Amino acid sequence: MTAVAPLIATVLDPADRSRLDAAAQGRFRPLHADSVREVIRVVREGPINAVLLSAGRMDRSELQGVPKLVYGFPGVPTVAVVSGHSADATARLLDLGACGVRRILDLNNRAGWQELRALLGDPTTGVACAILARVMPELDGVPLQCRTFFEATIRAAPSITTVRALAQRLGVSSSTLMSKFFRARLPSPKRYLAAIRLLYAAALLAAPGLSIADVAYRLEFSSPQSFGRHLRSVLGITAVDFRCRVGFDAALEEFVARLIVPYRGSLRALRPLNHGVADLGPR
Repeated sequence: MTAVAPLIATVLDPADRSRLDAAAQGRFRPLHADSVREVIRVVREGPINAVLLSAGRMDRSELQGVPKLVYGFPGVPTVAVVSGHSADATARLLDLGACGVRRILDLNNRAGWQELRALLGDPTTGVACAILARVMPELDGVPLQCRTFFEATIRAAPSITTVRALAQRLGVSSSTLMSKFFRARLPSPKRYLAAIRLLYAAALLAAPGLSIADVAYRLEFSSPQSFGRHLRSVLGITAVDFRCRVGFDAALEEFVARLIVPYRGSLRALRPLNHGVADLGPR
């Protein structure tokens, strides 16, 4: 799979904007905005990896929107950028700190650019990292093909809605994929995909700045109503109840307890991909 370059939303001084564009070189994709309000809209509508705010651009009117950005979207790091040192810049940094911004990048030196690269070094989202960190150790001893299935499904779940699309991503026919799970007496690939997508939903709904409709569209549902019907069919609860009652950590533990741990024996024999895919056997 081709890695997608991380997205950065910015409100930057013109000089910082130009330098960021020059430094991108395919490593990340800047989305430049002219106001904090516009950045909030961008973060609400798509998977943004970080937000950069030039201290010099933050006048009083802009500062009013920063707490909504920081606390409304806690999974997206908001970073103050400095490229010049002055009394005004120092004052604005203090103001940003009071608004909840805890990270600073100084783009005057190499260390600042290195920190930016480290911040964006993993193109997966924090949610994907959290799921992988919990699930993959539970798959110790399973074949590489099986681990590949789960890793690919976890990474692709936000934008993949069907087993057919997932199978295409994995380079195997959907019928083959489903039959291998069936023969192994495992839950279907569709069930695993649906459960992982609900983990993303739980994580997204924890952000106060995202509405249920925002989450539905971020997860490629055709409408908020479609998202609600899916929750009722899978969990028997409404989207509002899901938001209020199901936290990400609890949902992740439930996923492991119900869909991984009871099937460890079957998963150790599962090789769901084509024979051409490398398989080093159990690890």
